[in-house]
Amino acid sequence: MLDSRFKITTAFDDQNEGFDDFEQAIPLMSEEEEKKLTESAIPDELPILPLKNTVLFPGVVVPITVGRDRSLALVKQAYESDKTIGVVTQKDESVEDPEPGDLYQFGTVAQILKLIKMPDGSKSVVIQGKSVFGIEEMLEEEPFFKARVFPVKQDMDISGIELDASIRSIKETASKIVNLSPNIPSEASIAINNISSPSFLLNFISSNLQVSIAEKQQILEIRTFSKRLDKVMEYLNKELQVLNLSEEIRSKVKTDIDDQQRDFYLRQQMKAIQEALGEDGEQQTVEKLRQQLKEKKGLPENVMETAEKELQRLEMTPSSSPNYGIIHSYIEWILDLPWGEYSKDKLDLKRARKVLDEDHYGLEKVKKRIIEYLAVLKLKKDMKAPILCFYGPPGVGKTSLGKSIARSLNREFERFSLGGIHDEAEIRGHRRTYIGALPGRILRSMKKAGKGNPVIMLDEIDKVGSDFRGDPTSALLEVLDPEQNDSFTDNYLELEYDLSKVMFIATANSLDTIPAPLRDRMEIINISGYTLEEKSEIARKYLIPKQIEENGLSNKQIKISKAAIEKIVDEYTRESGVRNLERQIGAVCRNVAAQIASGDIDDMSVGVNDVADILGKRKFFSDVAERTTVPGVATGLAWTPYGGDILFIEASVSRGTGKLHITGQLGDVMKESAMLAISYLRARYKELNIPEEAFKYWDLHIHVPQGAVPKDGPSAGVALLSAVASIFTQRKVKGTLAMTGEITLRGLVLPVGGIKEKVLAAKRAGIEKVFLPKKNEKDVDEIEEDVIGNLQVQYLERMEPILDLILEDEPVEDPANFFEVPESHKLQTDGQNKVPSNVQKEMNVLEN
Repeated sequence: MLDSRFKITTAFDDQNEGFDDFEQAIPLMSEEEEKKLTESAIPDELPILPLKNTVLFPGVVVPITVGRDRSLALVKQAYESDKTIGVVTQKDESVEDPEPGDLYQFGTVAQILKLIKMPDGSKSVVIQGKSVFGIEEMLEEEPFFKARVFPVKQDMDISGIELDASIRSIKETASKIVNLSPNIPSEASIAINNISSPSFLLNFISSNLQVSIAEKQQILEIRTFSKRLDKVMEYLNKELQVLNLSEEIRSKVKTDIDDQQRDFYLRQQMKAIQEALGEDGEQQTVEKLRQQLKEKKGLPENVMETAEKELQRLEMTPSSSPNYGIIHSYIEWILDLPWGEYSKDKLDLKRARKVLDEDHYGLEKVKKRIIEYLAVLKLKKDMKAPILCFYGPPGVGKTSLGKSIARSLNREFERFSLGGIHDEAEIRGHRRTYIGALPGRILRSMKKAGKGNPVIMLDEIDKVGSDFRGDPTSALLEVLDPEQNDSFTDNYLELEYDLSKVMFIATANSLDTIPAPLRDRMEIINISGYTLEEKSEIARKYLIPKQIEENGLSNKQIKISKAAIEKIVDEYTRESGVRNLERQIGAVCRNVAAQIASGDIDDMSVGVNDVADILGKRKFFSDVAERTTVPGVATGLAWTPYGGDILFIEASVSRGTGKLHITGQLGDVMKESAMLAISYLRARYKELNIPEEAFKYWDLHIHVPQGAVPKDGPSAGVALLSAVASIFTQRKVKGTLAMTGEITLRGLVLPVGGIKEKVLAAKRAGIEKVFLPKKNEKDVDEIEEDVIGNLQVQYLERMEPILDLILEDEPVEDPANFFEVPESHKLQTDGQNKVPSNVQKEMNVLEN
């Protein structure tokens, strides 16, 4: 708050001779002296001295340096006369030659106490403020400012106890600031407490506040004592808060430094004690690592050399150095990784088959592929592990199948998810130059496994992302290539590591997002969804025992009948996998557990009639038969990353001009299929008994429900053709059947993908018959007979027989009658069609 150098003096004695231009004086005056000084008469006209960076308050003594010619002339003349001048502060201190408008309107009458000539020609004067004045009019500007002024009386509006309390409060606050500020001597606090005049105390503290010139000028212009006191206290409290916070920070930093010095001192003492005992701690750590390196089996020669070099660096590095921890961690990683340490494979094919059958029901194709791999490994004894990719909807057992494979091979199993990974360093690791660097997930999994030939599952490989941090899928190309991964290099380790004995298994819900080079390195094994029979068996063998155990029940306390399981599968789940089925079984077990825990029952056999009471009303219905009771509705089969699904396609007509409307958020390919279907029907309208007016005077609207879900692909072509043909011929689609296949303009039905998923979706939805492209017959042959069951499959090669196979023989209404239109509508439509195109465009704009 105060300058670090100051001088205590009285207001009117010869000690003023001791001032220099750097010192701040604190005149100790009584109230009478202060009153005499501030109430002394001032002349009507005063020479005005502009000040750049300070505000002079009454009673305060300040030294100032005078360098401007105008100011020098003023000081010289005033010093030779009555030594009285008017001091006014500039609004902007950067202005070198101020005009009258650059000065504030209020200033302080000052008495020149001393004039000192400086060697550079400038002069320093020591002035003392007397009273506040206001400028009424500026009279002269040359050779210096001269103005007509008027006195400004400052009112003392408080007295007695209130004044004493205010003065005591401001003195205490100022003393606290002096004590907390390291640059202000403690004598300043004594001087402040010895000031008896309230007005001078306020003026002195205001002069030394750490605030801007504008804020000091604002204090000077306040005429009532109480308001000035409040403003000064506000600034003092802010300064006190700042100093308190600074003191806290300074104390905390000092404590931290003291703790570091203490730790260093203790470490040095401990080092000295260890040296005296012959037990050097750092040396002991290095020797321990060197001993572990000697005992480590299977280390390649180049890895051994690298580890030795790093150990030598560790010996020469102080333990307090940041590099010490980096080198130490690097050596530990080399020692922790399995180099040439392999678990012994159990190549018993019968046992492996038994393990796979114990853990998973069905999945014959996958199990067959695993057994083939084991057979080749048994005969050849040295085969680079293949890269398998289990591809299918969620909940079909892809991840758990990897655990079963590891168990059947007697290998360690490690899994990590690639979903959402964007940084290439997650696979290849970070370079050691980065703080907190680590090897990639591959080597971390190898360390965790502890063997060089584990089964590592790369979960959700289709959900890897790429951005500015790199493309993780590119890093996986080396990992998943049997021809390259025997020399995999991690950025952290910077040593070649053999991954050729590792069996990598990837899982994916969709192949579309996996880059082609990466997909080419993997053997794709499709795991389709389960049938009703398979789900029932899975529930009986795996899910029910698991949920009984997790809910604290025993096999004697709960039994779920086969019919109840089938009801849960058919009416409460509609999925490819069994996750939701497990949740529903868990809900049944919890309900029974609650009744047993409350003492209502001792045990329960859950039957068909109990399912609705426990799980509520039926959630899924087979509404195919209900939807196809009118012409224009066909059932298609769709593939999604989460399994197959049925797709309803609806068509309707209304009188118009032959326009086509397509809704349901369809993609371009699906829209093109709809246009192909219409073109096919237009070309054969006579054979199909469709009136020509139907295409000319009726608008066609095609809609696919679930409009919020984007849909695309060519496989809905047959279903679109069936729906459009149904509405134009007024013949309903036969019974509960569904269809899939791509159509062409030449009349061919082309093959599509996802046949097994679509067949399973048809069975789940209660479809009795499906129509598939002829070239997909080979895909149906690969589906197990028990999966197809009583589902009828018929194949289509061309589009001509489609309508007779799919549509009813008799129309609901004769198309000629249905599509008949009045002559007035024909004339209106034909008239619109004859209007020139440019005129029609203008008409459309006007109509809109």
